[in-house]
Amino acid sequence: MVFKRRDPLAWGPWLREQVYPKSGIKRATRYVIHRMRRLPDQPHRVARGVFAGSLIGFLPLPGLQFVAAWLAARVVNGNLLAALLATFNTNPLTTPFFAVLAMTLGHWIMGIEAPLTAEYIGRAFADAGSDLWYNFMALFGPEKASWTGLIKFWHEIYVPYFIGALGPGILISAIGYYITIPLVSAYQKARAAKASERHERRSRLKEAVAKAAHRLTHKADGSDQLSDRTGDDDSHPAP
Repeated sequence: MVFKRRDPLAWGPWLREQVYPKSGIKRATRYVIHRMRRLPDQPHRVARGVFAGSLIGFLPLPGLQFVAAWLAARVVNGNLLAALLATFNTNPLTTPFFAVLAMTLGHWIMGIEAPLTAEYIGRAFADAGSDLWYNFMALFGPEKASWTGLIKFWHEIYVPYFIGALGPGILISAIGYYITIPLVSAYQKARAAKASERHERRSRLKEAVAKAAHRLTHKADGSDQLSDRTGDDDSHPAP
């Protein structure tokens, strides 16, 4: 299995692994690339899966990235496992920087003039969370639902983030697409060459064993014939 661990992690170590892998980000990245190269599929299909999953990984779809990557891979006829692996292109350490870049670009595209400070973003998240909790409690009481904070969060944070992430996400994912094709092709050619070499060695070994067995059989037959002739001579004593 690609995503299954031999020893499942508890919640604490699992969360720590999501923020910073125990083996380091560089080694984790090399592991993901290694698994992509080993996928038994055509290089172009693997590359299309990488493109779809990488693009989804840049978009603000918390909790839905695997489902969205699966759907995107189906749309572009890409490798599904490659798409799922490619969603790991972002992590909690790099996402905040990309999010600020995407929201800045989205605000510029949409003409929104708002200071993207930590206080502004934090207040928007807090207001949206407060509205969610208030509306949930309103289901069990006489209060009316309030959507002010959620609407502001949608128009000033989420939508600009989504729109601003499309451009850089498509660009980076396209680079990943063109890098994946030669990587997978080279790995598959090297693997095929090794398999052919192993097959040739096994063929030579089988041929050598067959020749040795033939020689031993021929030698044994010659010894039996010599023994038979010697026995015939001994059974007719001289007068």
